Amino acid sequence: MTDEQYRRISAPFRSANAARALGLADRGLALLCYVTYPLCLLRLAVLKDARVLPAVIVPGVSFVVVSLFRRFYPAPRPYEALDIDPILHKDTEGRSFPSRHVFSAFVIAMTYLWLCPAMGVLFLLLGAALAFCRVVGGVHFPRDVLAGAAIGILSGVIGYWIIY
Repeated sequence: MTDEQYRRISAPFRSANAARALGLADRGLALLCYVTYPLCLLRLAVLKDARVLPAVIVPGVSFVVVSLFRRFYPAPRPYEALDIDPILHKDTEGRSFPSRHVFSAFVIAMTYLWLCPAMGVLFLLLGAALAFCRVVGGVHFPRDVLAGAAIGILSGVIGYWIIY
């Protein structure tokens, strides 16, 4: 993505109201994933559902692997690499690839897909919306969110449908 490409995709979100809505959507979508997932685990535990252990292990192990990779691969964020004014402001340097927010949303979506397909599809769509917010907001390149989504999906497929 170039400076000009970013300016073009972010232009419709530059008004104060649109920027505020994008920020709320970004935080709200992430929060929705991070609040509903522990509630899902709690429900599985209370019901003594044997799927609770894989539902903890698959996202947990995957998250650690992605986090370690990002620690040693310091990919710059768009606001570091390009001459842009991002809509979403962060102080983080590097650690852009892959997007951990998007990865987390997608691995959680895969957990839901394994447990309840309709809920999984809904969370896949929410993950895609979060990816859109992260790119338009200027905190991730498209490759960052695509890689995060792909790794989240692959982690779920391997963890739930191949291993378990």
